[in-house]
Amino acid sequence: MKNTISSLNKILELELAGVVKYTHYAFMVQGPYRLSIVQWLRTQAQESLAHAEAVGEHITSLGEHPTLRISDLLETHKHSTEDILNECLEHERTAIDAYYELLKAVKDGSIMLEEFARTQIAAEEMHEAELKKMLRDNF
Repeated sequence: MKNTISSLNKILELELAGVVKYTHYAFMVQGPYRLSIVQWLRTQAQESLAHAEAVGEHITSLGEHPTLRISDLLETHKHSTEDILNECLEHERTAIDAYYELLKAVKDGSIMLEEFARTQIAAEEMHEAELKKMLRDNF
């Protein structure tokens, strides 16, 4: 149970950081692809918040207390669209790893959390694929 809560809190921190990062990135995008990329980034921020809310609900359902911390928000001061998308890609890969850690922690223990982890992995892998496509041939 301790590993499960630790994994869930780590994910909560990552998802809350995602809200801030994606919102910040949306402010910083410039250039001809701005409108479509800003829309995508804002959607990702909203989705990160929804993921954080779901994770927090799972933590409290287990009788535990969700963390108030968020993951590091390191400012790279690189604001080209390519740099922003690469930072997003790194964030998604970190989230994928965290959800795999959760899956490992709950395997054969909680079908609900196992299915939640699998669903989130699929969503994060889709974001990773989208980012790879966005980075391909344009920069």
